[in-house]
Amino acid sequence: MLQSFYQEQWIEAGCDEAGRGCLAGPVFAAAVILPADFFHPVLNDSKQLTAKQREELRIYIEARATAWKVARVDHEEIDRINILNASFKAMHLALEGLPVTPELLLIDGNRFQRYKNIPHHCMIKGDARFASIAAASVLAKTYRDAYMLELHRDFPQYGWDANKGYGTAAHRRSILTYGLSPYHRKSFQCIPSQMKLWE
Repeated sequence: MLQSFYQEQWIEAGCDEAGRGCLAGPVFAAAVILPADFFHPVLNDSKQLTAKQREELRIYIEARATAWKVARVDHEEIDRINILNASFKAMHLALEGLPVTPELLLIDGNRFQRYKNIPHHCMIKGDARFASIAAASVLAKTYRDAYMLELHRDFPQYGWDANKGYGTAAHRRSILTYGLSPYHRKSFQCIPSQMKLWE
C-alpha cells in the first residue's frame, strides 16, 4: 500500500526518471504534486504495471494532480555530462516547470543534486512506497515510451517499439548489423568494447 505523503506540513513533490539505463534516446523525468484526497487502487511503481494500466493512470494523474511536469535531456547531452548528471538535470527541469512551488522533494533512488534551496529526501524504491513518486514514475515512463515509439517509425531496425532503447540482445544485434543510429548514446557501451562499428 503506497503512502500518500511523507509528511503533511509542507507541499511535497515526488520525482522519478525513466530511461537512465537505455542505450538510445533521452532520459525523461517527472515531478508530481498530489492533492490530499488523491487515490487510485492500481497506482504503483511503473515497472510493475502493464502498458495499458500506465496509460490509464497517466490520464488520471494529469487530470487530478495538483501540479505535474515532464522534462527530458537528450542523448547528446547525456554523452556530454554523463547519465547521472543528465538524470538530475531532467528532474530539475521538471521541478522548474511546476506551476506550484514544492517545499519538500521526494526523490526515487539514493542520489540527487540539490535543487535550489528545497530540502529533499532520497528514497530507495520510492516509487513503490510513495504515491507522488509512483505517479512521477508513471508519467516519466509513458512519455518516454511514446517518444521512443516515434523514433521507432524512422529507425524500425532497432526494435524500439518493443525494447524502448534498452540493451536487449536483439537491440545489440541490430547495432552490430546496422551501426549506431543518430540517437544512440555514444558514451555507453552499446556493443562489446573489442568490436568496432566505425573505421
